[in-house]
Amino acid sequence: MAELTPIIQLGNPILRQKAAWVENIHDESVQKLIDDLIATVAKANGVGIAAPQVAKSCRLFIVASRPNPRYPNAPEMEPTAMINPRIVDHSTEVVKGWEGCLSVPGIRGLVPRYQAIEVEYTDRQGKLQRQELTDFVARIFQHEYDHLDGIVFVDRLENTLDMITEQEYQNRVVNNT
Repeated sequence: MAELTPIIQLGNPILRQKAAWVENIHDESVQKLIDDLIATVAKANGVGIAAPQVAKSCRLFIVASRPNPRYPNAPEMEPTAMINPRIVDHSTEVVKGWEGCLSVPGIRGLVPRYQAIEVEYTDRQGKLQRQELTDFVARIFQHEYDHLDGIVFVDRLENTLDMITEQEYQNRVVNNT
């Protein structure tokens, strides 16, 4: 049964480590971690979560885009476990978009990311997947992928003026005030 897992926050050294390769995808502990991450990201109103955010330093994350209070315009998709992911190609176009992070509560940043990426990952059944991701889902993938290398979104800001509080984001962007 899936359990909610505490999310570590910026300052915890695990968030700055390069995560280890997942060797045995079928291991019971890996499958349980996937279920726990899916439950945790849903409860926290996130659209993605990486294993390092729950103090598990392995190359695994969940992309789980769906509309919620933090991201009301997010597209709907099934939560997808992406194990040992990599970006194999990307567009030349880079776009800035607002990001937040469950490990950096209360802050949003305008982060530059590739608009389209081609990715490979192993799914929870052990099958290699290759797909193109665009727009918001590509942004989620890149954000979570950074976590596997010890990078958080504030590291990607071009300027500290591109950072605002969550409350200001909700007022300015979500509520258009």
